[in-house]
Amino acid sequence: MSVKGFEHTAHPTHLGAAQFDKLATLLHAANLLDESTLTQAVATAAMHDVPLIAYVVAKNLVPSATITALLAKTLGESVVDLDEISLTSLPKTAIEPRLLAKHHVLVLADKGTHLVIATSDPTRQEMLKELRFHAGKHITPALVDESQLAKALGKLFLGAQYDLAALPDSQHTDAPDDDITLDAPTVKFVNQILLDALGLGASDIHVEPFEERLRIRVRIDGVMRPLATPPKHSGAAIATRLKVMAQLDTAERRKPQDGRLSFTLPTGKIMHFRVSTTPTVFGEKIVLRALDGTQSLMGVEMLGMSKSQQEMFVSALQKPQGMILITGPTGSGKTVSLYTALSLLNHDAINIQTVEDPVEVHLDGINQVNINPKIGLDFADVLRSFLRQDPDVIMVGEIRDTTTADIAIKAAQTGHLVLSTLHTNRACDAITRLQNMGIATFNIASSLSLVIAQRLLRKLCNHCKTPISVPDARLNELGFSADDIRRATIFAPTGCHRCHRCQDGYQGRVGVYEFLPIDAPMSERILAGASGNELHQAMQNQGLMSLHAAAIDKVCQGMTSLQELHRVSTL
Repeated sequence: MSVKGFEHTAHPTHLGAAQFDKLATLLHAANLLDESTLTQAVATAAMHDVPLIAYVVAKNLVPSATITALLAKTLGESVVDLDEISLTSLPKTAIEPRLLAKHHVLVLADKGTHLVIATSDPTRQEMLKELRFHAGKHITPALVDESQLAKALGKLFLGAQYDLAALPDSQHTDAPDDDITLDAPTVKFVNQILLDALGLGASDIHVEPFEERLRIRVRIDGVMRPLATPPKHSGAAIATRLKVMAQLDTAERRKPQDGRLSFTLPTGKIMHFRVSTTPTVFGEKIVLRALDGTQSLMGVEMLGMSKSQQEMFVSALQKPQGMILITGPTGSGKTVSLYTALSLLNHDAINIQTVEDPVEVHLDGINQVNINPKIGLDFADVLRSFLRQDPDVIMVGEIRDTTTADIAIKAAQTGHLVLSTLHTNRACDAITRLQNMGIATFNIASSLSLVIAQRLLRKLCNHCKTPISVPDARLNELGFSADDIRRATIFAPTGCHRCHRCQDGYQGRVGVYEFLPIDAPMSERILAGASGNELHQAMQNQGLMSLHAAAIDKVCQGMTSLQELHRVSTL
């Protein structure tokens, strides 16, 4: 296959050709991605050693079909329909499955002197060279759609059936840790659970023992779903294996434990999980939280903020001092917003220090500290030490108590930019929460620069969402304005088999935000003792969107459904 059509393609200005491969250059030339988003996508994909096209499609930056059509036109090639090919008939070759998964390809045919491989980006010359070396044959790339390829790879590498019958009884779990080998059925089962959960895009894995059964569920796009139901008697063996991987005390079953484990994917990428155990009446419940840097490192353009919100966010980050608070319940995307802010601030001229519980993503150039309650190292202790470390920017994972809040507020008043989170429903409620912690109103008004409340909405699958008719009166009841009703095309989820991650008609999530900038008039209201409701009303009077209005805007854009609006937002 010849790669033609790139000879006269200009590279993006000021970035330099070396930073962009041929696909990136093509996406920019076709105006499918702006320079800032493309730069961030290229950097993040390279950091995590995944093909650019896989990252771009997985993050819903450009539809898979659009990229496939562009490549087909540019390369002068036809597109192979993977959905029409039986995966069980694919040939076995000298290329290891780990290498195929790493390069995001499949071998379609062995022609003796050459292999035909399915790839969603035939322009990746280094990939072709490496496959040619390992196969000892010429490689002929066949262009396929990325969504179809991801689904096929998921079935081949993440879809093995669980060998439940091979799982041991709980009586075998008292053996020494060294007896748990890589060939043990429990090890294989746990590995497959981790693979399948990651392949489905799960953020959490729950292993739950009950009186008569054992249940394994995963949280995908914020919603819990069943994954497997192994035999009840295998629960202790599964728990022991996970505790060994997380370096926890396998003999301790009466107290909660917390740890961290690492797991290597077939691609060679290492995934990290935070592990938590809790003793229940029927055994230990174990929850694993996937710590995926790919999900937490993104450009501000990818968060889902409106243009005006992006400008307010960046403007607040450019201030030399003050506090930016991000509020919302657990699982609302606060960590991603914090890491995005840190990525924007991270350069050699600034000293950034973070205290977290735990550090979820390791960022080069940033000094990150884990708290350790076992030795008495808490947020307040680390914050005090930070102030003697000449910081410019301080990030506190969460303000949990009065002491931490007081130190953070004072740091924001003395020449430091402080970023942190609180658990409140609305942006204005952050002021009330700080007051209830005992922070003086004057200190709150003088230190806060921006409060952001946020939620995550599930995004409708572009392949199968269906337009529906909703009476104007009903939309009005839900808070839609007359302008919203005029511009809205309402869609509902359907569910389909065409995309690897479509779950009941949803694929991925998008953030919705409520911004409360603490300008001079807002500071005066806080000093005057305005209630949370009064501050919220003042925010809306300034033309700033509430969370509910932001969610309605996503419905009007066809990005999410009325069900999601109802699930995460109230009037």
